[in-house]
Amino acid sequence: MVMDIAYLQQWTGHTEEVRDQITFTPMAALGAMLDRSDPPPTPGIDLPPLWHWLYFLPVHRQSVVGTDGHPKRGGFLPPVDLPRRMWAGGQLEFVRPLKAGNAVTRLSSIESVTHKQGRTGDLVFVKVKHEVSDANGLAIVERQDIVYRDHPAASEKVADSLAAPAGGQWAREINPDPVLLFRYSALTLNGHRIHYDRPYATGEEEYEGLVVHGPLLATLLLESVRSELPGAKVGAFSFRAIKPVLDTSPFYVCGKRDQSDPSKVSLWIAGSDGSLRMDASAVLA
Repeated sequence: MVMDIAYLQQWTGHTEEVRDQITFTPMAALGAMLDRSDPPPTPGIDLPPLWHWLYFLPVHRQSVVGTDGHPKRGGFLPPVDLPRRMWAGGQLEFVRPLKAGNAVTRLSSIESVTHKQGRTGDLVFVKVKHEVSDANGLAIVERQDIVYRDHPAASEKVADSLAAPAGGQWAREINPDPVLLFRYSALTLNGHRIHYDRPYATGEEEYEGLVVHGPLLATLLLESVRSELPGAKVGAFSFRAIKPVLDTSPFYVCGKRDQSDPSKVSLWIAGSDGSLRMDASAVLA
């Protein structure tokens, strides 16, 4: 297949504006899914960091949804003709908290579309910028790194795993199961079948099990900061997916505060085999 990157780069600069409201039910539902004991949401309370992912959801007509559960290629995102799409990482600045009950707007733009020839074949990287605002102005600046790639070849050598860091101040074991993954898919209107349809995930996209959502892993990392460092305010957060996390074994949500700079927190997801699955960092305001 010849990759027409010049055509795909025509999407650079595309913008999209979406409006929503920070309603209470998604907040209560995510809190329950995370097994928190928060009181019911009330008007004006702060929306926790990353919980804005419960809003501005992709509402697509059923007729435009592809066989993988994603909307068909094109529209706001470029129509990259590669079968695997993953949210590989992101960088966020939390200017100030969003408030429950408030009307919000997200302005999105395609910042770049680039092509690389990797060890596994063609790779296309799309960087998307989101600016989330309310009546008081800008609240969140987010950049998402989306990667498209081909299915792994039968002869492809599995890359060596990176070892997760040692010496974390905390490590919480999570046993992912299909119910957890389905609940998160439902909360975020994520139809990608790798998260809840095992025959599709293993047969069509050739994973060894159901795939735990990258945004769910990132959310668990920041939730660990809320739990372990009560009262801390997160000003910035970045994360990078290293290796898929599957529902076939437990994983660990880990972190530690920088002893030389207490405003910095290192975070990571470790597999049950000790491998690094997601690398992240937070800066406390």
